[in-house]
This record gives sequence, C-alpha cells and structure tokens, in this order.
Amino acid sequence: SMDGRGRWMDNVFIERLWRSVKYEEIYLKEHATIPDLRRGLHTWFERYNHWRPHQGLGNSTPARIYQADTPISKVA
Repeated sequence: SMDGRGRWMDNVFIERLWRSVKYEEIYLKEHATIPDLRRGLHTWFERYNHWRPHQGLGNSTPARIYQADTPISKVA
C-alpha cells in the first residue's frame, strides 16, 4: 500500500519474501496435509532467517543482524 512516505518500499520486500516462499517451498514440494505444509513452512523460515545469507545484509542472516541490533544501513 502507499499510505505514507516510503511505504511502497516496505511492500517490495514483503512481496519478494512471499515470492521466494512460493517458488522455493510451496510450488516445489507436495504437501499432503495442512500440518505437513506448516512443518515445511516452519523449516523454510528457519533456514531463511537463521542459515541463509542475504546479500542485502552483507551476506549475514536476518537473525544475526537482529541479535546484534545492527542498523541495516550500517550493514548494506
């Protein structure tokens, strides 16, 4: 949404996140049940936040940046 200055940029990151979730987890794997899907999504988000390096975060993980309380502008 564009209800304030810079809000459209927030949406860009969220849209990219959901695109990654869909193309890397939901579309590629056949989840037979809702609990199976939930487990798959939990695993995906754990990997995304704790193990997968992000170029925009200086090849660090979101969890590491959050725990260090480092402003993103200092990393990128």
